Amino acid sequence: MTKPDPLLADIAHLLETGQPIRKDFGRGERLHIDRPMPFLCVHLGKAHELAARDLVTSNSAYLVVASLKRAKAIIALVADAMRERFGGFVLFDMGEFAHDKMASDTAYLPPFEVSLSAGADEASQSAAAAFAAATQKVKVRFRTPQLTQLPQAQDPAARLARQLPAIPTLTLRLAPIYRTPDGTATYPQLHEQMVANLVDASLQALAAFAEASTSLAVSTHRALGRKAFIDAVSRADRAMDEVAQSFDFLLSVTPINSGAAWEEFSASSFERAPTLLYRPLTISQDRQKRQLFSIALDHLEDPVLTTLYREKQQELDLQLSLLAARETPRFVEISRALYGPVEPSLLRAAQDVLDAMPGKKRGTRNAGQSADSAFVEREARAMIKHYAGQSADFSATIELREDLPSGLMVSGGKLLIARSTTMPRTRVEALLSHEVGVHLLTYFNGSAQGLRLFRSGLAGYEGVQEGLAVLSEYLVGGMTPDRLRLIAARVIGCHAMLDGASFVECFRLVRDLGLAPASAFNLTLRVYRGGGLAKDAVYLRGLLEVLAHLRSGGALEPFWMGKIAATHFRIMQELNTRGLLRAPQLHPAFLSHPDAGRRLKAASAGLTPIDLLAS
Repeated sequence: MTKPDPLLADIAHLLETGQPIRKDFGRGERLHIDRPMPFLCVHLGKAHELAARDLVTSNSAYLVVASLKRAKAIIALVADAMRERFGGFVLFDMGEFAHDKMASDTAYLPPFEVSLSAGADEASQSAAAAFAAATQKVKVRFRTPQLTQLPQAQDPAARLARQLPAIPTLTLRLAPIYRTPDGTATYPQLHEQMVANLVDASLQALAAFAEASTSLAVSTHRALGRKAFIDAVSRADRAMDEVAQSFDFLLSVTPINSGAAWEEFSASSFERAPTLLYRPLTISQDRQKRQLFSIALDHLEDPVLTTLYREKQQELDLQLSLLAARETPRFVEISRALYGPVEPSLLRAAQDVLDAMPGKKRGTRNAGQSADSAFVEREARAMIKHYAGQSADFSATIELREDLPSGLMVSGGKLLIARSTTMPRTRVEALLSHEVGVHLLTYFNGSAQGLRLFRSGLAGYEGVQEGLAVLSEYLVGGMTPDRLRLIAARVIGCHAMLDGASFVECFRLVRDLGLAPASAFNLTLRVYRGGGLAKDAVYLRGLLEVLAHLRSGGALEPFWMGKIAATHFRIMQELNTRGLLRAPQLHPAFLSHPDAGRRLKAASAGLTPIDLLAS
């Protein structure tokens, strides 16, 4: 009498109850089903077929197995359970050819071979057609797939289809173009790109099958993707966050003696650059880099998340390199690598703003119209209390600091206010909307997403963050000519610094744009902090990105989920569609301003930065 297989009994029980399944069989074999789906992606056999295995394991329902006998038994169980649930089920068998037959030493890169066969049923044929259409748009490092579609009976690779004739099956084989010609090494970047592109084509095929077999209604093929973070993602996320939280980049490059530096500079009649002092670093950059690059990103089973963490890893590497180069000539070039140059279109936009609003001599302000740090702190506490009323998780704190230049800064979940801060009272709501309503709100919303990456920020997030923050100033009626001129002058200052101007030359340049000497000094100090930081160009760049996004019909809601860049908007939509993200717990209070709706509507119709002053 044959002894019952406990593994199969366990799988059958989990399928019956509809629970998520992640069963490891040893030697890298696994069944993973994060939720019931009318498909199962399968890799059968050779463990060295790295791209095929990664393509399979990027899906929400997959089986990696070496034994044909075990594969048949598990597939039969899954197929029966899913057909009962959905009315249809398809098997997607993925593997690789032994060699890249089209590789050659020609002066051009040839196509690469992909073969696909499908059952004769209508749903399988629809899936094959969708895959074929999607692969026509794929390009992997200048090599395009050349797809051959075979009748299933003539496909030598369709072993599973022949063994399980009652189950609709797609059989995919692809050339191992990620391997070197001699097969002894791989091209990691090529591997990742190939898998990411073919995952999308595979999801389109599976969505087409679901639609044709009426087994599942899907709003988009991306909704069939992974809906749960595996432990490897959580481990990588925690490890990445530990590195990110081990230092405060902006505080580390912000001078602690801005007041004394202003006195020194003005005493020299603005002829000699002041001495700038910085906080001692509390980390070893070398140790943090070793920790950063010890984080394994090759087992996350999700190309989208792998890309996000790889980008963040590279950004943190640049930030650590900047700290190591603080107050050296190398700092400015690493800063250029991190924040990019001032592109000609951005420079023209800044100049357009300045040409439209030449600087004017300012009279002294009435003391009753001015707000000091104590006033700003009271207003900040009231705003923080409002957000805490929306969610108890909004636990922002406030620190009054002696070691900061005049103004406000957010560090993690803290609002830092310089004791030297003074500003017109009419600007307080706008600045708090900027710092609390955008920077702190997205920090706490990102904290609620399940991955810390969304609170520390996806790579390159600062541009859109500052663009949204500047937009918030406009929405509450706090955008002024002086503020807009300052944002444009920051671009001019960054461009001059990157072009080799000295501190004194940059100061003279921005002063001549109409800024008062103290304002011109503060701007120059920001641009030359650490040795030359190109960050301040992101305010106008980000504002232009946000205005373009609104003009094209884009929504703001995904931006409140966490700290993301404009390039991540589609990714956030996909992760949200897959159920991996939560709706924002907190919504900006500035959107409830009496005039915010009208102003947002005007921005969506199409506004330039100059137009923000007229409405």
